[in-house]
Amino acid sequence: MNKSAIDSLIEKNPKLESFRSKFEVMIPGNYCLHRSWGFGKIVDYIESDDRLIIDFEEGKTGHAMAPAFCADKLDVLSENDVLVLSRTNPERIEELIKKKPCDLIVLILENADSQSMMASEIERVLARLIGVIKYKKWWTATKKLLAKDPRIGVPLKKTDYYILRDEPINPEEEVLEQFHATKNSKEKINLAEKLYKLSENISVIKEELPDILNALTDAIKNTKTLSQADRLHGVWVRNNLARDLHEDVEILEPSSKSILEATVDFSELASDLPVVYYARYLDLIKRVFPDRYSSMSEDLLKNSSGKFTTECINFMLEEEMGERVNYCLDRWLSDQTIKGPLLFWIVKNRASKKYESLIAPLISTKLLSAMFYAIDNEALQNASARRIPLADLLSDDRDLIPDLLNGSNVEIATDLAQTLLLNQGFEDLTKKSLLARFIKLYPSIQSLLSAEATVTAEEHSDVLVVSQKSFDLAKSEYEELINVKIPENKEAIATAREHGDLKENSEYKMARQDQDLLLARKNELEVNLSIANVTDFTDANKETVGIGNVVTLKEGSTNQTRKYSILGAWDSDPDNDILSYKTPLAQSIIGKKVNDTVSTNIDGNEEQWTILTIERWVDLNS
Repeated sequence: MNKSAIDSLIEKNPKLESFRSKFEVMIPGNYCLHRSWGFGKIVDYIESDDRLIIDFEEGKTGHAMAPAFCADKLDVLSENDVLVLSRTNPERIEELIKKKPCDLIVLILENADSQSMMASEIERVLARLIGVIKYKKWWTATKKLLAKDPRIGVPLKKTDYYILRDEPINPEEEVLEQFHATKNSKEKINLAEKLYKLSENISVIKEELPDILNALTDAIKNTKTLSQADRLHGVWVRNNLARDLHEDVEILEPSSKSILEATVDFSELASDLPVVYYARYLDLIKRVFPDRYSSMSEDLLKNSSGKFTTECINFMLEEEMGERVNYCLDRWLSDQTIKGPLLFWIVKNRASKKYESLIAPLISTKLLSAMFYAIDNEALQNASARRIPLADLLSDDRDLIPDLLNGSNVEIATDLAQTLLLNQGFEDLTKKSLLARFIKLYPSIQSLLSAEATVTAEEHSDVLVVSQKSFDLAKSEYEELINVKIPENKEAIATAREHGDLKENSEYKMARQDQDLLLARKNELEVNLSIANVTDFTDANKETVGIGNVVTLKEGSTNQTRKYSILGAWDSDPDNDILSYKTPLAQSIIGKKVNDTVSTNIDGNEEQWTILTIERWVDLNS
């Protein structure tokens, strides 16, 4: 944009003065990044229309935008920005990614405000540069290298910043300075652990070790803010550092043994420990309580979650307690005292060869019943809207219900389906989706559960019969509306409102029009999904036309034959001769038999159709 255009824009709206420097670089050839539409390149500015023309790489080419409307959402990138260089000098960026990861982070920080960025900000850049999936593994490895790079100050907390230093500093010296400066006992323990990890050769800090150990011991002993897990963690960190000065670190007080002996709730202690110390914790229990570590291991397993569950299982297997694990899991399942996190571990590892002997005997309806009980119990105890991981897993893993119902019978399956319908841990839409998996294996459940039964459109005019695929698509569209499109539209309206006179504000009018469309579609989907009933079309027969049939028709006026599939309300695909059962032609033939003739009047065109054959869609598409 030229000076006169910028001056004119600010004169109309003085609030835009703060964006003057940004307007000055909104010129053709410069690259930019939009919060919603991603990476792009400014290709033109049409002064008469006051519009930037931007080619966005994610599909919006030649997109016209008012500078005032996008000033706070559009960042114009410098020629040295890594995203720009990835387009103008891709060979250099590719070399940095593969061979010099720390140099790449230095380059990113050089172009940042104050030459500092939070981890989340760096991750957003890396996601665009390397890819949403690939960057995570790359970033995990690079963070370990950054901790030892003297050019970069690494944050202690997620909310702190990565800082490009004016002068390189030895990482050990920086951490040691922070260690002595902090009064927070937990932070002192974390800094001591970081110091230990940095010092591959402990002699680098050997002269400082006595003071470090004394300070660390005081922090563990004298503070009342540390939990038992924090204190045990601190002892282990101190012992790691002390091994170079003491032959037997266990004589130092407090010791790991003394902390364990003073512990009341061992499961709670375990849940608060850093993950890397799980195995060490179990080994400590064995050494401190040699006579009862076996029963303690069982209790820890029963109350475990996440990675600690795996550590407990591995520990018990190494101690040749495999049969005991089998017994405990079966007993806890039978009396339904098994908890959600342990059920989650069983289901997630059911294909693992390592744990096959433990898990294979558990894959049954008893496991499914225990899952429903655990989900319902958690929902009743949890007053907030927090998600239940086990419920999400059951919904997302489409093979799980078929696996658990394998070898069952219709009576047990029906009981479980009824349990599902009464469960407090699932939304109504999720219940219907899960119920469809029961019906696919046991079609009679559909009629036994009268509240969910659907046979023909005429019998159930208050519901929509839909396929699983179309239901999932509609549900995904609804979730995207709620979580993405409607919030983005609200933000667009608020931004446009700030730009002055609403009567002349085209961006505001467009955003409000979009809002009307989005809310109308949201309401439509809510109604449709609430009355949707999922089917797999296995109930169709060959005697009369119904939902799930493929029908061959002879057109009376031409004697030509046409074959139509009559499927769910949202499955219509005329180009492939698939009709929704709600269409006029489908409605006219539903309930008819072979050789029956029907008449239709569609858009004023009368036609007669004779039914030649009736087939089942599932038989032709299995």
